[in-house]
Amino acid sequence: MRKPRRLTDEQLAPWVWSAASGRRRPPVPEGAENEQGADVPRSPTRINWESLYGNAYPVEIEVGTGKGLFLLHAATARPGTNFFGIEIVRKYQLYAATRYAIRNLPNVKTACADAKVVLRDFVAPGSAAAVHVYFPDPWWKARHKKRRVFTPEFAADAARAIAPGGRLYLASDVEEYFNVMIAIVRAMPSFAERPDEADRAAPHTADGYATNFERKAMETGGSVWRAVFERTAEAVTVAADPAP
Repeated sequence: MRKPRRLTDEQLAPWVWSAASGRRRPPVPEGAENEQGADVPRSPTRINWESLYGNAYPVEIEVGTGKGLFLLHAATARPGTNFFGIEIVRKYQLYAATRYAIRNLPNVKTACADAKVVLRDFVAPGSAAAVHVYFPDPWWKARHKKRRVFTPEFAADAARAIAPGGRLYLASDVEEYFNVMIAIVRAMPSFAERPDEADRAAPHTADGYATNFERKAMETGGSVWRAVFERTAEAVTVAADPAP
């Protein structure tokens, strides 16, 4: 695959959201300022999607965009939907943002951030139409478990972000991890599984696979598991963690 040409930060700015810009400074009571003028901690401000995109289209969030192939296909095919991709590795986030900038796609933004923090602190409850979690990094050793993205707390934050009737899309090429994910979500009354829609998770396109991760998995003879859940109107709960 040809590497996108390098763009400046200014050129990429319309396709990049920063958590730093989404923090507000809380009011300081009179007389509370210290003599050294130390900075006052800032609290997060929820993302205003309409302001960010300039329209009121529904918003779908992808956790772990990688090089951005899924959002590239989705944003091109569905101009009436806004897409927000979160990637913790900056070089991949910039790679994805460059792809969207070169094609001048107005309905996709990227963020280099921890998706757990973004969903918990910056996404307003019920403001997303869908959350996509495709091929999250597995934990091969017990000491790496703390790095796992898809935890009961993460699933609860995703449920709070998704509006009733919205969707949670999951896909993985690691069966153990996939089973953990669906066990967590199945235990939550705020989600109802939609097995007839499973093929809509990381869907194939006319150009091939929806993600680079799936392409690699299939090239090595692996399998891919998919699931789709609908957000119900039930209260959000935190399920027990089934992972060993």
